[in-house]
Amino acid sequence: MEPQPTAALETVFRLESPRVIAGVARLVRDVGIAEELTQDALVAALEQWPRDGVPDNPGAWLMATARRRAVDLIRRRETYARKLAEIGRDLPAAAPPPEEPADPEDIDDDLLRLVFTACHPVLSAEARIALTLRLLGGLTTPEIARACLVPEPTVAQRIVRAKRTLARKNIDFEVPYGPDRAARLGSVLEVIYLIFNEGYAATAGDDWLRPALCEDALRLARVLSALMPKEPEVHGLTALLEFQSSRTAARTGPDGEPVLLEDQNRHRWNRLLVARGITALDHAHAATGSGAPGPYVLQAAIAACHATAHTYQETDWPRIATLYGLLAARTPSPVVELNRAVAVSKAEGPAPALALVDALAAEPALRDYHLLPSVRGDLLARLGRTSEARAEFERAASLTRNARERALLLDRAREADG
Repeated sequence: MEPQPTAALETVFRLESPRVIAGVARLVRDVGIAEELTQDALVAALEQWPRDGVPDNPGAWLMATARRRAVDLIRRRETYARKLAEIGRDLPAAAPPPEEPADPEDIDDDLLRLVFTACHPVLSAEARIALTLRLLGGLTTPEIARACLVPEPTVAQRIVRAKRTLARKNIDFEVPYGPDRAARLGSVLEVIYLIFNEGYAATAGDDWLRPALCEDALRLARVLSALMPKEPEVHGLTALLEFQSSRTAARTGPDGEPVLLEDQNRHRWNRLLVARGITALDHAHAATGSGAPGPYVLQAAIAACHATAHTYQETDWPRIATLYGLLAARTPSPVVELNRAVAVSKAEGPAPALALVDALAAEPALRDYHLLPSVRGDLLARLGRTSEARAEFERAASLTRNARERALLLDRAREADG
């Protein structure tokens, strides 16, 4: 059972727990055990801090307490001698661990190991998301359940099974290098991107946005970009999330209803986040050098076109259509082609775009994708084919599981008749 921290301790623990788990996991080589030891440290803090006061460096206190419990655990194991040889000087036989790691860079290395372990491809996407939010986001099981709109027992089972899978398959607690690194990094970025997207445009439920989930994903992306400053795709993803997050305040109306990009009040966009996105995109381009930009860098470049346009009418749609063409060539996807069709409709008109959308109608991946009939309905409406447009908007409404989006699409259907 998870401890119930006070508000102050909860804040400290959420900020520090990823580093503590990562540091302890380096000793015990098991993220499940590392999390349990970190939770033990939280229980100790709940007992001691109200009585003795919060220490000057609460993160170091939690780290030292958790590491001390790791020492005790290892000493109790029959394999103590082998474990002691593995960790060498990092675990003196007669003394408790130091209050802080001797080399601050070790923490960053440990965090990076934890990122790659939590997002390991042996786990399902759902398990990776749950474990990442738990270990790196510091979220409790109820918080993850609310964020993902699934029952708490389901989340708990996913996390338990994920830890067991990592232990059973003897997944190394390490940062991959060489050819394996690119593939593994792709899994990490995908998890962060999925977490953000679920908060940015919820697939189900009553709310169009879940900002807390977006904030968790953006925080993870920023941490990763600091840990891996030479990886262009990491900076590309961070830039993309900064740009997307900048529009959060303008994406819903007074009653929580969705506000489409064309109708958003751009004065409500967060210009600090736009500036951070531009900086991250510059870092991505610098890290890319003369090479071809990756998919996240291209998506960030598209988002930058929107973020830097003072009005909707000033948006550089021809450039966006070109960037989507490059993205489609780099990572072929019917969803990317659908987005390219939208850009083409803005740059060249609805007729050529409708031809592109109709060519996607037979794609199995888009069969139940509500945005296909939604886009087609918009194009038909612009062409004056109102009855067909209404039918497409109604079909899109029947496919979405988000109540706010369904209401928006039904409004569009009624407007098509008007």
